[in-house]
Amino acid sequence: MPAALNLDLAFAPWRLSGVVYGTLLNDPAALAALGSAVHAAPYKAPPRAPVLYLKPRNTLSASGAVVAAPTEGPLEVGACLGIVIGRAACRVAAVEADAVIAGYLLVADLCVPHQSFYRPSVRLRARDGSCVLGATRLPRSVVAQPDALTITVSVDGRPVHTASTAGRLRPVAQLVQDVTEFMTLAPGDVLLLGVAAGAPSVRAGQSFAVEAAGFGRLEASLVAETALA
Repeated sequence: MPAALNLDLAFAPWRLSGVVYGTLLNDPAALAALGSAVHAAPYKAPPRAPVLYLKPRNTLSASGAVVAAPTEGPLEVGACLGIVIGRAACRVAAVEADAVIAGYLLVADLCVPHQSFYRPSVRLRARDGSCVLGATRLPRSVVAQPDALTITVSVDGRPVHTASTAGRLRPVAQLVQDVTEFMTLAPGDVLLLGVAAGAPSVRAGQSFAVEAAGFGRLEASLVAETALA
């Protein structure tokens, strides 16, 4: 089991619900990497709506966690901006999205690397402790440009990946609009803006950190799952 004893869902004056929705292929480069495969089975066409997956409660852990890594391979570190919902959101227009957003936090979405994004795999994406929530949760009023943040990932103290929240197929407000077109987001839910293409990988015995200006430092370390058994 992951070391998530210090997980705090408080986000005054809100509280995180414990429900985290991930968004796939929101980076144009990630979608382009599928190449011609996006027109073949099982996809048959580029997605016309957000492609979502769930990070359930067993995946949630806090910054500083020790996460179990598979013995046979790495985990991908998906550094994301998490959008915290402040009130029930259903059919929210993009121009009104700010009214339902409570704030933002950094999230490290870990998964077993895989090539298919069709019907996202629970086995590969919902591992225990694989959704590391940053301790710094900023109110919406403090984050002036959520679509222009630079997020850096370091592995064993060395920067290995830098990405921006700019240029996404669906910026924050548009993503909220398109998701709430077909489902209601509840207060405290976290909607991930999505992982940038080229996310780095880590293995058991390594540590990583995710940083963005104003959000402090999210960090975790990995240990072989056999060592935690």
